[in-house]
Amino acid sequence: MSRPGRRALAASLAALLALALWAGPDRLRGLSFVLRAAGMQGDMAEALARWRTVPFDVSDLRVPTRHGPVRARLYRPLEGRVERTVVLTSGVHADGIDEPRLVKLAEDLAMGGQAVLTPEPPDLLRYEITPRLADIIEDAAAWAASQKDLAPDGKVDLFGISFSGGLSVVASGRPALKGKVAATLSFGGHGDLPRVLAFLCTGVLPDGSRMAPHDYGVVVILLNVADRLVPPEQVEPLRAGIRTFLRASHLTLTDKALAEQTFARARTLQAEMPEPAATLMKHVNTRNVAALGPLLLPFVKTFAADPALSPERSPPPSTPVFLLHGEGDTVIPAMEAALLAKALRPHTEVHALATPLISHAEVDGQAGVGDAWRLVGFWSELLDE
Repeated sequence: MSRPGRRALAASLAALLALALWAGPDRLRGLSFVLRAAGMQGDMAEALARWRTVPFDVSDLRVPTRHGPVRARLYRPLEGRVERTVVLTSGVHADGIDEPRLVKLAEDLAMGGQAVLTPEPPDLLRYEITPRLADIIEDAAAWAASQKDLAPDGKVDLFGISFSGGLSVVASGRPALKGKVAATLSFGGHGDLPRVLAFLCTGVLPDGSRMAPHDYGVVVILLNVADRLVPPEQVEPLRAGIRTFLRASHLTLTDKALAEQTFARARTLQAEMPEPAATLMKHVNTRNVAALGPLLLPFVKTFAADPALSPERSPPPSTPVFLLHGEGDTVIPAMEAALLAKALRPHTEVHALATPLISHAEVDGQAGVGDAWRLVGFWSELLDE
């Protein structure tokens, strides 16, 4: 959470505690989780964040799927009986299950007494969005639901971050998971992938309004459709350059010096490329969304046409769906959550919250008491499912 956001939340803490005590233990549980997720400091905040927390163990394993075994990590509470396991899938990121924000979310949930399984679909490591992703999420959930020590009632929760949020909704609606999913969370996820990709290319939202898209999203599109823009022998060198740029972008959060070295490497790779790959890589390195968008837009519909990539184009889940989104998200707009909620409500129970406390799938905003209380309520209802 950003420093202004933490300060504002700290100022709201006494009011939030009073509201949670009035509302009951479920809200107190939600407040405790939100405080852990925000990394709040101070005696009162830290005491509340530790409320009814337990130690947990972490182990690595392999989970069987139709596309072969995938690496996974299990966070298991050491005290009490596991009542429900969360199958938590990251967004597109080369660090996979080692990505620090994913690890922290898994740890925060495990401290609250839930087992957490984080599968690692290989395509996410390569920044590729493919129909295999929903298959692997489905198969990992089915495997976890079959383990009596992880799912005593035969049910799991599905939590997905960013693009994996929408794909988790896709997986939870599949026949193989009927009766095996208690609830699904899409955290900053999409409803219709072609619609999101069109926004990233044009900056035009479904209602006709405009918002500047984040360069990250359009660069991921280029990586996925590179084979349609350059000769075959240039595809993998271009993708290697794009992955280097994306890696550098992630490093800016943890190691700015290494990030700058990695950005420099991406520019070196650009200089070694022939045309047209060199020009495309230059647009990547200069974050030139205006140049890349029109080039990529003609390929969006065909690339994202498979219904397995979009929950609005797939069979809906029959169990509750929770949609959490940042109001100002420029990768996957908050309008996606509103449109997906509208599409799902005739079929299932939907809880949707767009909040200024979140950017793109992470808590990072200024908090007023009302916004913070709504976020606490959202997590309380989800954790109580």
